[in-house]
Amino acid sequence: MDVATQLPKPLPGARNFVIVILDSLRYDTWLAAKPKSLAALGEVEQRWSYASWTAPSHYNLLMGLLPHTSPARVYASEYYKQDFLRYRERLGAPDIEFKKLLPSIFLPTYLKRTLGYRTHARVSMPVLNKYTAINRDFDSYELMPTHNDMAGMIGQMTFDEERPSFWLLNVGETHYPYARPGEDTSDLPHLPGVHGVFKRLDEIRGGGGEAAEFFTEAGLRSLHERQVAVLEYLDAVFEQLLERLPPSTWLIVTSDHGELFGEDGYFGHGPIAHDKVLEVPFVEGLVG
Repeated sequence: MDVATQLPKPLPGARNFVIVILDSLRYDTWLAAKPKSLAALGEVEQRWSYASWTAPSHYNLLMGLLPHTSPARVYASEYYKQDFLRYRERLGAPDIEFKKLLPSIFLPTYLKRTLGYRTHARVSMPVLNKYTAINRDFDSYELMPTHNDMAGMIGQMTFDEERPSFWLLNVGETHYPYARPGEDTSDLPHLPGVHGVFKRLDEIRGGGGEAAEFFTEAGLRSLHERQVAVLEYLDAVFEQLLERLPPSTWLIVTSDHGELFGEDGYFGHGPIAHDKVLEVPFVEGLVG
């Protein structure tokens, strides 16, 4: 039996829903780059990620828990309730029942099995590859051949005329080494993520390999400038995305976590406890 016949009938007026995650992007990088293409969505907000690393952050996002505003004197349960209520506006479905998010508490499952959405993801980071637990209830889910090709992701986006679609894009240009497609980064140290570390564990146990020398202060400033520059480049790519999206699509653009560029002696993200690794930009709104 065709999968479409097993899905519930979509709610009238349900919108296409797209989340773009600019991996590792800092809030102040956004302020420095001043991307113009997304200005119509609204003013960018300073928000906070629930996690400092790609995989757990994306799991939170796919639970429906977007980066938060960190309000004082508010019960967490009340914040979660109000945050989930925003999905009625985002999805264009004022009558949706959030108790049906249970027991999975997983947005793709809820969108597909309860609201009748098509669900898709394109990811840049190997820790999000399609064999991980994050790939659940997606109709299509692919790791891109290169880690910095948002334009290639956009070229693969399709929208069903009979059903609303959900798309998750994990964009890698803003992740180290902060490079445009095809850019030569051979002069920068190779810093493998956890995916690469697993590959090299035997070599490390055997005493092979050398640790990368830590960046100088000037080098760290240069890396932050690279992230700003690559977001300026992505501004034009976002124009392509906006042209691709059907009218009445709800678009969210944010980051999974921030990045450290030398503050208090830190670089990068992951096993770091620092405000700048949790501080992210957030903007959302209706397209068309």
